[in-house]
Amino acid sequence: MATIVVHGQTSPVQDAEALHLAFKGWGADNKAIVAILGHRNVHQRQQIRKAYEELFEEDLIKRLESEISGDFERAVYRWMLEPADRDAVLINVAIRNGSKNYHVVAEIASVLSAKELLAVRHAYHNRHKRSIEEDVSANTTGHLRQLLVGLVSSFRYEGDEINAKLAQIEANVIHESVKEKKGNNEEEVIRILTTRSKTQLVATFNRYRDEHGISISKKLLDQTSDDFHKTLHTAIRCINDHKKYYEKVLRNAIKKFGTDEDGLTRVIVTRAEKDLRDIKELYYKRNSVHLEDAVSKEISGDYKKFILTLLGKQD
Repeated sequence: MATIVVHGQTSPVQDAEALHLAFKGWGADNKAIVAILGHRNVHQRQQIRKAYEELFEEDLIKRLESEISGDFERAVYRWMLEPADRDAVLINVAIRNGSKNYHVVAEIASVLSAKELLAVRHAYHNRHKRSIEEDVSANTTGHLRQLLVGLVSSFRYEGDEINAKLAQIEANVIHESVKEKKGNNEEEVIRILTTRSKTQLVATFNRYRDEHGISISKKLLDQTSDDFHKTLHTAIRCINDHKKYYEKVLRNAIKKFGTDEDGLTRVIVTRAEKDLRDIKELYYKRNSVHLEDAVSKEISGDYKKFILTLLGKQD
Protein backbone atom coordinates (compact mmCIF):
# COMPACT_ATOMS: atom_id res chain seq x y z
CA MET A 1 0.00 0.00 0.00
CA ALA A 2 1.05 3.57 -0.71
CA THR A 3 2.02 6.05 2.00
CA ILE A 4 1.46 9.42 0.36
CA VAL A 5 -1.65 11.32 1.38
CA VAL A 6 -3.14 12.53 -1.90
CA HIS A 7 -5.37 15.60 -2.04
CA GLY A 8 -7.98 14.60 -4.61
CA GLN A 9 -9.83 17.80 -5.46
CA THR A 10 -7.00 19.85 -6.91
CA SER A 11 -6.50 22.05 -9.95
CA PRO A 12 -3.29 21.64 -12.00
CA VAL A 13 -3.52 25.29 -13.04
CA GLN A 14 -3.91 26.51 -9.46
CA ASP A 15 -1.06 24.27 -8.34
CA ALA A 16 1.15 25.57 -11.16
CA GLU A 17 0.33 29.16 -10.24
CA ALA A 18 1.02 28.48 -6.56
CA LEU A 19 4.39 26.95 -7.41
CA HIS A 20 5.25 29.90 -9.64
CA LEU A 21 4.44 32.21 -6.75
CA ALA A 22 6.63 30.08 -4.48
CA PHE A 23 9.58 30.83 -6.76
CA LYS A 24 9.17 34.59 -6.44
CA GLY A 25 11.39 36.68 -4.23
CA TRP A 26 14.68 35.84 -2.56
CA GLY A 27 14.74 32.08 -2.22
CA ALA A 28 11.93 29.66 -2.95
CA ASP A 29 9.06 28.96 -0.57
CA ASN A 30 10.09 25.37 0.10
CA LYS A 31 7.18 24.81 2.47
CA ALA A 32 4.75 25.48 -0.38
CA ILE A 33 6.68 23.16 -2.70
CA VAL A 34 6.44 20.32 -0.17
CA ALA A 35 2.78 21.03 0.60
CA ILE A 36 1.81 20.81 -3.07
CA LEU A 37 4.07 18.20 -4.65
CA GLY A 38 4.22 15.96 -1.59
CA HIS A 39 0.45 15.43 -1.79
CA ARG A 40 0.01 14.81 -5.51
CA ASN A 41 0.05 11.43 -7.24
CA VAL A 42 2.00 10.75 -10.42
CA HIS A 43 -0.91 11.69 -12.70
CA GLN A 44 -1.51 14.96 -10.86
CA ARG A 45 2.21 15.82 -10.95
CA GLN A 46 2.36 15.34 -14.70
CA GLN A 47 -0.72 17.55 -15.11
CA ILE A 48 0.91 20.25 -12.98
CA ARG A 49 4.07 20.06 -15.08
CA LYS A 50 2.05 20.39 -18.28
CA ALA A 51 0.01 23.32 -16.90
CA TYR A 52 3.15 25.08 -15.69
CA GLU A 53 4.79 24.87 -19.10
CA GLU A 54 1.64 26.14 -20.83
CA LEU A 55 1.27 29.05 -18.40
CA PHE A 56 4.88 30.14 -17.98
CA GLU A 57 6.65 28.64 -21.00
CA GLU A 58 9.28 26.81 -18.99
CA ASP A 59 9.81 23.30 -17.67
CA LEU A 60 8.77 23.02 -14.05
CA ILE A 61 11.46 20.44 -13.32
CA LYS A 62 14.20 22.71 -14.64
CA ARG A 63 12.81 25.59 -12.60
CA LEU A 64 12.79 23.44 -9.48
CA GLU A 65 16.41 22.46 -10.13
CA SER A 66 17.38 26.14 -10.22
CA GLU A 67 15.39 27.09 -7.11
CA ILE A 68 16.28 24.32 -4.63
CA SER A 69 19.43 22.34 -3.95
CA GLY A 70 21.09 19.40 -2.25
CA ASP A 71 19.27 16.29 -1.12
CA PHE A 72 15.96 18.16 -1.20
CA GLU A 73 16.40 19.03 -4.87
CA ARG A 74 17.45 15.48 -5.76
CA ALA A 75 14.42 13.99 -4.02
CA VAL A 76 11.95 16.45 -5.58
CA TYR A 77 13.51 16.01 -9.03
CA ARG A 78 13.15 12.23 -8.91
CA TRP A 79 9.64 12.51 -7.50
CA MET A 80 8.54 14.72 -10.40
CA LEU A 81 9.62 12.24 -13.08
CA GLU A 82 7.30 9.58 -14.42
CA PRO A 83 8.24 6.17 -12.93
CA ALA A 84 9.85 4.73 -16.07
CA ASP A 85 11.84 7.90 -16.69
CA ARG A 86 12.90 8.02 -13.03
CA ASP A 87 14.17 4.44 -13.17
CA ALA A 88 16.04 5.25 -16.37
CA VAL A 89 17.76 8.13 -14.57
CA LEU A 90 18.60 5.93 -11.57
CA ILE A 91 20.12 3.27 -13.82
CA ASN A 92 22.20 5.81 -15.71
CA VAL A 93 23.48 7.39 -12.50
CA ALA A 94 24.33 3.95 -11.10
CA ILE A 95 26.32 3.06 -14.22
CA ARG A 96 28.14 6.40 -14.37
CA ASN A 97 28.76 6.63 -10.62
CA GLY A 98 32.43 6.41 -9.70
CA SER A 99 31.69 3.63 -7.22
CA LYS A 100 29.67 1.76 -9.86
CA ASN A 101 26.44 0.96 -8.04
CA TYR A 102 25.58 -2.05 -10.18
CA HIS A 103 23.31 -3.39 -7.45
CA VAL A 104 20.89 -0.52 -8.24
CA VAL A 105 20.65 -1.70 -11.85
CA ALA A 106 19.96 -5.25 -10.68
CA GLU A 107 17.45 -3.97 -8.11
CA ILE A 108 15.37 -2.10 -10.65
CA ALA A 109 15.53 -4.84 -13.30
CA SER A 110 14.57 -7.55 -10.78
CA VAL A 111 11.73 -5.74 -9.01
CA LEU A 112 9.83 -4.41 -12.02
CA SER A 113 7.35 -6.39 -14.06
CA ALA A 114 8.23 -7.29 -17.64
CA LYS A 115 6.10 -4.43 -19.03
CA GLU A 116 7.48 -1.93 -16.53
CA LEU A 117 11.05 -2.88 -17.39
CA LEU A 118 10.29 -2.54 -21.10
CA ALA A 119 8.96 0.98 -20.43
CA VAL A 120 12.20 1.84 -18.60
CA ARG A 121 14.25 0.62 -21.56
CA HIS A 122 12.22 2.87 -23.88
CA ALA A 123 12.60 5.82 -21.49
CA TYR A 124 16.36 5.26 -21.23
CA HIS A 125 16.68 5.16 -25.00
CA ASN A 126 14.66 8.36 -25.41
CA ARG A 127 16.62 10.20 -22.73
CA HIS A 128 20.17 9.04 -23.47
CA LYS A 129 19.99 8.01 -27.16
CA ARG A 130 21.57 4.70 -26.20
CA SER A 131 20.25 1.42 -24.83
CA ILE A 132 20.72 0.28 -21.23
CA GLU A 133 22.39 -2.85 -22.60
CA GLU A 134 24.88 -0.70 -24.51
CA ASP A 135 25.88 1.33 -21.46
CA VAL A 136 26.03 -1.70 -19.16
CA SER A 137 28.22 -3.55 -21.68
CA ALA A 138 30.56 -0.58 -22.03
CA ASN A 139 31.13 -0.38 -18.28
CA THR A 140 31.34 -4.03 -17.22
CA THR A 141 33.14 -7.22 -18.14
CA GLY A 142 32.85 -10.98 -17.77
CA HIS A 143 30.11 -12.59 -15.74
CA LEU A 144 28.97 -9.26 -14.28
CA ARG A 145 28.28 -8.01 -17.80
CA GLN A 146 26.41 -11.19 -18.71
CA LEU A 147 24.27 -11.00 -15.58
CA LEU A 148 23.36 -7.32 -15.87
CA VAL A 149 22.67 -7.43 -19.62
CA GLY A 150 20.51 -10.49 -19.06
CA LEU A 151 18.57 -8.82 -16.23
CA VAL A 152 17.88 -5.51 -18.01
CA SER A 153 16.89 -7.18 -21.29
CA SER A 154 14.71 -9.89 -19.76
CA PHE A 155 11.01 -10.13 -20.58
CA ARG A 156 9.90 -12.74 -18.09
CA TYR A 157 6.79 -14.85 -18.29
CA GLU A 158 4.53 -13.73 -15.44
CA GLY A 159 2.20 -16.68 -14.96
CA ASP A 160 1.81 -18.73 -11.77
CA GLU A 161 2.85 -22.12 -13.17
CA ILE A 162 5.63 -23.96 -11.35
CA ASN A 163 7.69 -26.88 -12.61
CA ALA A 164 8.73 -28.64 -9.37
CA LYS A 165 11.22 -30.96 -11.09
CA LEU A 166 12.91 -28.03 -12.80
CA ALA A 167 13.08 -26.18 -9.47
CA GLN A 168 14.90 -29.17 -7.96
CA ILE A 169 17.35 -29.42 -10.85
CA GLU A 170 18.13 -25.72 -10.93
CA ALA A 171 18.43 -25.46 -7.14
CA ASN A 172 21.19 -28.06 -7.45
CA VAL A 173 22.85 -26.12 -10.27
CA ILE A 174 22.90 -22.99 -8.13
CA HIS A 175 24.20 -24.96 -5.14
CA GLU A 176 27.10 -26.28 -7.19
CA SER A 177 27.96 -22.73 -8.21
CA VAL A 178 27.86 -21.12 -4.77
CA LYS A 179 29.10 -23.93 -2.48
CA GLU A 180 32.71 -22.93 -3.16
CA LYS A 181 34.04 -19.40 -3.09
CA LYS A 182 34.94 -19.76 -6.75
CA GLY A 183 32.11 -21.47 -8.57
CA ASN A 184 32.30 -22.86 -12.06
CA ASN A 185 28.65 -22.69 -13.09
CA GLU A 186 28.22 -18.92 -13.24
CA GLU A 187 26.85 -18.91 -16.77
CA GLU A 188 24.21 -21.50 -15.87
CA VAL A 189 23.18 -19.45 -12.82
CA ILE A 190 22.97 -16.33 -14.99
CA ARG A 191 20.80 -18.19 -17.50
CA ILE A 192 18.44 -19.34 -14.75
CA LEU A 193 18.13 -15.94 -13.08
CA THR A 194 17.56 -14.01 -16.30
CA THR A 195 15.12 -16.32 -18.10
CA ARG A 196 12.84 -18.01 -15.57
CA SER A 197 9.64 -16.47 -14.30
CA LYS A 198 9.78 -14.99 -10.81
CA THR A 199 7.29 -17.59 -9.61
CA GLN A 200 9.52 -20.39 -10.88
CA LEU A 201 12.60 -18.76 -9.35
CA VAL A 202 10.96 -18.44 -5.94
CA ALA A 203 10.13 -22.15 -6.12
CA THR A 204 13.79 -22.83 -6.92
CA PHE A 205 14.97 -20.65 -4.03
CA ASN A 206 12.55 -22.43 -1.66
CA ARG A 207 13.77 -25.80 -2.86
CA TYR A 208 17.36 -24.71 -2.24
CA ARG A 209 16.50 -23.68 1.34
CA ASP A 210 14.65 -26.93 1.99
CA GLU A 211 17.54 -29.01 0.66
CA HIS A 212 20.42 -27.13 2.29
CA GLY A 213 18.90 -25.51 5.38
CA ILE A 214 19.96 -22.03 4.37
CA SER A 215 18.69 -19.46 1.88
CA ILE A 216 20.72 -18.79 -1.25
CA SER A 217 21.06 -15.11 -0.32
CA LYS A 218 22.56 -15.97 3.09
CA LYS A 219 24.89 -18.50 1.47
CA LEU A 220 26.10 -15.76 -0.87
CA LEU A 221 26.79 -13.27 1.93
CA ASP A 222 30.38 -14.44 2.41
CA GLN A 223 31.00 -14.14 -1.34
CA THR A 224 29.85 -10.56 -1.91
CA SER A 225 33.34 -9.07 -2.06
CA ASP A 226 33.27 -8.73 -5.85
CA ASP A 227 30.78 -6.88 -8.04
CA PHE A 228 29.41 -10.04 -9.67
CA HIS A 229 28.42 -11.73 -6.42
CA LYS A 230 27.10 -8.47 -4.94
CA THR A 231 24.89 -8.03 -7.97
CA LEU A 232 23.84 -11.70 -7.94
CA HIS A 233 22.92 -11.37 -4.25
CA THR A 234 20.82 -8.27 -4.97
CA ALA A 235 18.96 -9.89 -7.87
CA ILE A 236 18.09 -12.98 -5.81
CA ARG A 237 16.89 -10.93 -2.84
CA CYS A 238 14.75 -8.66 -5.02
CA ILE A 239 13.15 -11.53 -6.91
CA ASN A 240 12.53 -13.51 -3.73
CA ASP A 241 11.03 -10.72 -1.58
CA HIS A 242 11.59 -7.15 -2.71
CA LYS A 243 9.88 -5.64 0.35
CA LYS A 244 12.34 -7.29 2.71
CA TYR A 245 15.13 -6.16 0.41
CA TYR A 246 13.97 -2.53 0.53
CA GLU A 247 13.60 -2.67 4.32
CA LYS A 248 17.25 -3.66 4.56
CA VAL A 249 18.31 -0.90 2.17
CA LEU A 250 16.55 1.61 4.43
CA ARG A 251 18.06 0.07 7.56
CA ASN A 252 21.55 0.20 6.12
CA ALA A 253 21.03 3.75 4.82
CA ILE A 254 20.07 4.99 8.28
CA LYS A 255 22.58 2.96 10.30
CA LYS A 256 25.60 3.90 8.22
CA PHE A 257 28.11 6.39 9.62
CA GLY A 258 26.65 9.36 7.83
CA THR A 259 23.26 8.64 6.34
CA ASP A 260 23.12 7.20 2.82
CA GLU A 261 20.73 9.84 1.52
CA ASP A 262 20.81 8.45 -2.00
CA GLY A 263 19.63 5.01 -0.89
CA LEU A 264 17.05 6.52 1.45
CA THR A 265 15.67 8.78 -1.28
CA ARG A 266 15.62 6.03 -3.89
CA VAL A 267 13.50 3.67 -1.83
CA ILE A 268 11.06 6.24 -0.49
CA VAL A 269 10.53 8.07 -3.79
CA THR A 270 10.12 4.89 -5.86
CA ARG A 271 7.88 3.00 -3.41
CA ALA A 272 5.76 5.81 -1.87
CA GLU A 273 2.98 5.24 -4.41
CA LYS A 274 3.30 1.45 -4.38
CA ASP A 275 4.06 -0.54 -1.24
CA LEU A 276 5.97 1.71 1.15
CA ARG A 277 3.40 1.16 3.90
CA ASP A 278 4.22 -2.56 3.89
CA ILE A 279 7.95 -1.76 3.92
CA LYS A 280 7.39 0.58 6.88
CA GLU A 281 5.67 -2.21 8.80
CA LEU A 282 8.55 -4.57 8.08
CA TYR A 283 10.97 -1.90 9.28
CA TYR A 284 9.12 -1.54 12.57
CA LYS A 285 9.02 -5.31 13.13
CA ARG A 286 12.74 -5.59 12.42
CA ASN A 287 13.94 -2.52 14.31
CA SER A 288 11.25 -1.78 16.96
CA VAL A 289 11.19 1.84 15.85
CA HIS A 290 8.94 3.59 13.34
CA LEU A 291 10.67 4.51 10.09
CA GLU A 292 9.50 8.13 10.40
CA ASP A 293 11.18 8.41 13.81
CA ALA A 294 14.41 6.85 12.57
CA VAL A 295 14.48 9.16 9.55
CA SER A 296 13.74 12.23 11.69
CA LYS A 297 16.90 11.65 13.71
CA GLU A 298 19.15 11.30 10.67
CA ILE A 299 18.17 14.03 8.21
CA SER A 300 17.10 17.64 8.48
CA GLY A 301 15.64 20.71 6.83
CA ASP A 302 13.37 20.75 3.81
CA TYR A 303 14.70 17.36 2.71
CA LYS A 304 13.46 15.89 5.99
CA LYS A 305 10.04 17.58 5.63
CA PHE A 306 9.65 16.25 2.09
CA ILE A 307 10.70 12.68 2.91
CA LEU A 308 8.40 12.58 5.94
CA THR A 309 5.54 13.87 3.77
CA LEU A 310 6.07 11.02 1.31
CA LEU A 311 6.10 8.64 4.26
CA GLY A 312 2.59 9.85 5.07
CA LYS A 313 3.40 11.98 8.10
CA GLN A 314 0.84 14.77 8.46
CA ASP A 315 1.77 18.27 9.59
